[in-house]
Amino acid sequence: MKTTSQRIIEFTLIYNRHKARLYNYAFKMLWDRMACEDIIQNTFMKLYENLDKIKDSSKIEFWLFTTVRNQIYTLFRNKKIHVDQYAVADADEIDIDSDFKLEEKFDELELKEIVMKELDKLPVEQKEVYLLKEYGGFSYKEIGEMMCIDSDLVKSRLRLTREKLIKKISKMVLK
Repeated sequence: MKTTSQRIIEFTLIYNRHKARLYNYAFKMLWDRMACEDIIQNTFMKLYENLDKIKDSSKIEFWLFTTVRNQIYTLFRNKKIHVDQYAVADADEIDIDSDFKLEEKFDELELKEIVMKELDKLPVEQKEVYLLKEYGGFSYKEIGEMMCIDSDLVKSRLRLTREKLIKKISKMVLK
């Protein structure tokens, strides 16, 4: 059994390692900062309560993303939330490092915004697979386990999503 200070240190390390990715995933699914913050807070409270029950520490990230995902879908069901496809991040929250070219950064941010707007127009299953793979960094198998679907279906959805995004963005660029 771990001491309280060991648990707090372990929890703090896990929190600092995963909070940004979890928040980004939840925010890109919801486009609602308040709901996102509540979900992340609830997830880490559940983690702290269950930290001793998690035997394999390599599965903590999987556990965290699954817990966030479940809360998002519970929110969708309970509140019937419509994801705002036109929401954008506040410009005040963009950290600018002096070692890069500002024009390139704006082009990159504009492309990310276009991708997110187009992604929000796709069915939630396709959007979620894309976010878990591209922003979560999970394998096909892990995504399949999280979503309770076969990894071949994950690959298929991801391929279809990428094709749709490429087609839509290509049309925009070639205009």
